[in-house]
Amino acid sequence: MAVITYRDALNQALAEELERDPDVFLMGEEVGQYDGAYKVSRGLLERFGERRVVDTPITELGFAGLGVGAAMAGLRPVIEFMTWNFAILANDQIINSAAKVHYMTAGQFSCPIVFRGPTGAALQLSAQHSQALEASYAHFPGLKVVVPGTPADAKGLLKAAIRDDDPVLVLEGEVLYAMKGEVPEDPDFVIPLGVAEVKRAGADVSILTHGKMVNLALQAAERLAKDDVDAEVVDLRSLRPLDLDRVVDSVRKTNRAVYLEEGWGYSGIGAEVVAQVQENAFDWLDAPVLRVHQTDAPMPYSKELEKLAKPSVERTIEACNRVLYR
Repeated sequence: MAVITYRDALNQALAEELERDPDVFLMGEEVGQYDGAYKVSRGLLERFGERRVVDTPITELGFAGLGVGAAMAGLRPVIEFMTWNFAILANDQIINSAAKVHYMTAGQFSCPIVFRGPTGAALQLSAQHSQALEASYAHFPGLKVVVPGTPADAKGLLKAAIRDDDPVLVLEGEVLYAMKGEVPEDPDFVIPLGVAEVKRAGADVSILTHGKMVNLALQAAERLAKDDVDAEVVDLRSLRPLDLDRVVDSVRKTNRAVYLEEGWGYSGIGAEVVAQVQENAFDWLDAPVLRVHQTDAPMPYSKELEKLAKPSVERTIEACNRVLYR
């Protein structure tokens, strides 16, 4: 397998699906001539032309709505947001149109559309540009939500999202674009939506997580190993549908769990997963499930305060030690 960046893995996925299916097209601000805000669409305009790679004005609600209409007409649009923070402007089309078309037309129309772009905090982008919004989108029935944490997952999940007949949101880690990893070159490499993966096997405690936090969880697990704690890291990859079986299997094995996420804790993904674990694996738990997440406040601009607000390896290790009563 080739070792490439998360950015290039997404680019490969787009190129392969544009090549495979003439109904697929990419649309968004600067996706064509500028190659995308984070260069994910580099070279696609030259290769596929301006009818398949479409630059738009700064009108999130407008081009998201065009995408929904195109999907209802039988095309497979991929809509890029420069950041999911800007996608809030398009929420009416994502939540009220894309998510509900199939249901409100009694199945007469499907909406095979992908909305994708970077999410979460980078470095000193302040409150309005540092939000991990996956929990809010996972709340709505009718939407599928995936959050890849590695280059291989980025490629496999994006390809699966493009081939899916329902609206799928792909939230990419803003600081992951330069991350390198092994990525299959097979053009039919697809990771099914709704399938979690054990990124590190362990026996003492389960660190459940997704997206950008996968790497943080693996770092915490390696440091815990030095203190003879064998942590298992489970990457959900898909938040809706959720691979509850994989989560429960891990908890039943280790009897202790910590949920690590980038977003806020209140009504977060961790809150949902803890509720599911309580309902399905309560008798196997030897300690309450703890959560590690962002501080309950808008992200500060100050570099030091921002560091304190974000989840960290140290806080994850502390939570694991608490559920182990160490």
